[in-house]
Amino acid sequence: MPTVSTVNLTAPLLLLLLWATQPTMATNWLSLARLPRSRPVSGAAPCARLRGLTPGQVGVCRARGEVMESVRKAAEMVIEENYHTFGNSHVHYRIKIFCISISDSGTREAAFVHALSSAAVAVAVTRACTRGELERCGCDRKVRGVSPEGFQWSGCSDNLSYGVAFSQTFVDEPERAKGLSAGRPLMNLHNNEAGRKAILHNMQVECKCHGVSGSCELRTCWKVMPPFRRVGVVLKERFDGATEVRLTRIGSRTALLPRDPQVKPPAARDLLYLAPSPDFCHLDPDNGIPGTAGRRCNGTSRLAPDGCELVCCGPGYRAGRAEVVQRCSCKFSWCCSVRCQQCKNTVTIHTCRV
Repeated sequence: MPTVSTVNLTAPLLLLLLWATQPTMATNWLSLARLPRSRPVSGAAPCARLRGLTPGQVGVCRARGEVMESVRKAAEMVIEENYHTFGNSHVHYRIKIFCISISDSGTREAAFVHALSSAAVAVAVTRACTRGELERCGCDRKVRGVSPEGFQWSGCSDNLSYGVAFSQTFVDEPERAKGLSAGRPLMNLHNNEAGRKAILHNMQVECKCHGVSGSCELRTCWKVMPPFRRVGVVLKERFDGATEVRLTRIGSRTALLPRDPQVKPPAARDLLYLAPSPDFCHLDPDNGIPGTAGRRCNGTSRLAPDGCELVCCGPGYRAGRAEVVQRCSCKFSWCCSVRCQQCKNTVTIHTCRV
């Protein structure tokens, strides 16, 4: 029987390893997540060597290099949030192409990736502003006065306007370079903006009480961004209700209107897509889709996200036995180490059929 070593991989690392196994795929700035933290992502020479940046984005990198470390963090945030949002369902099996190759398609998955990516850049840059890591921005101190609720605006509000402006400059640049008369750039620009609006419309208020013994006679408050996980939840809801659109000429301009004329025009916060999603369940080498054959799943659960019925999405699954080597009988030694034995256990492993 084969021996399986147990390794505890974080979600981002797992996704990066999955990406590394795919020989060919389109790329974009999200590939910055692959770079080691020790590699610089700013400066004339490093910017020119960054894989996945368009010429216009290289120019942004050279002109505003201090922000590029935040862009790298944003790429990592997108990967992690994709993993969390789609869990271990068969949707997760598209992860090899989800963030990069599929972002070049016109599907609802591409809509989600673009919205989440533009939001991540805005959040990461805004966080850097608030923390004082960027020279050109800091807290947003324009929010002043007394609110209708009776509290005093003060303190260090998140400078979302700066983060949003940079996201528009950096993330939208490839689409604007293609022109605004084609369907794909219009779709991507709309979804990019929808991602940023998911932050704007979910801003939160934090307050501090002042007064004798914490009586809160006076409250000073400031605005903060929602957790990025909340942004992901909002965009997942938009993903589920995304509108299929088609490119339509209206006079001298083009616009994206619902393919079904009975569907109301989408709002600025809604996600749009031009093409139906491919079948991610079956092998499609030409499009980089690995299918679900051989995928590990949980054969003891039907309704859980990792259950075989959901993960395998149709073909069924098989059960096999394997030896798993794990640490066991661990003892603490003074001072200061933990010593463990290596134990072999035979376990049942379920995998999807072809």
